[in-house]
Amino acid sequence: MKSCIHADAPALAALHAGCFVGREAWGAEAMALMLRMPGGFGLWRPGAGFVLVRAIAGEAEILTLAVLPEARRQGLGQGLMAAALARAAARGAAAMLLEVATDNAPAQALYASLGFAKVGRRRRYYADGRDALVLRRELALTPPCAAAGR
Repeated sequence: MKSCIHADAPALAALHAGCFVGREAWGAEAMALMLRMPGGFGLWRPGAGFVLVRAIAGEAEILTLAVLPEARRQGLGQGLMAAALARAAARGAAAMLLEVATDNAPAQALYASLGFAKVGRRRRYYADGRDALVLRRELALTPPCAAAGR
């Protein structure tokens, strides 16, 4: 996995568009904004998928996870999420949250396999009117010295 930088925003937007065909795909400006937010970071495998996260004030949130259809079911989503969980914990997050569409069974199965549990529902969360489930997982905090590689 590589860390995302602002210059990667156009490539991230292209990946997002390939993953969310017919749904809300984020443009390059949105990707750059997410990476510039306090606590924002991204991890990716160029040409295949990425995850954007915000970890601040003891909590982390998955902003988006995108894996191209041809790269799915090969462990990339799980690898991106595992790396995001570890990095968020190293940044002091005690828990991670995310929203997932109620009709996205494959993503729900991935998140369940990683220990996420349903904590709520957001009615009409998506622009097309679909509901989202709110999922949460506690994180094992990594001591700052360990996170710094000491």
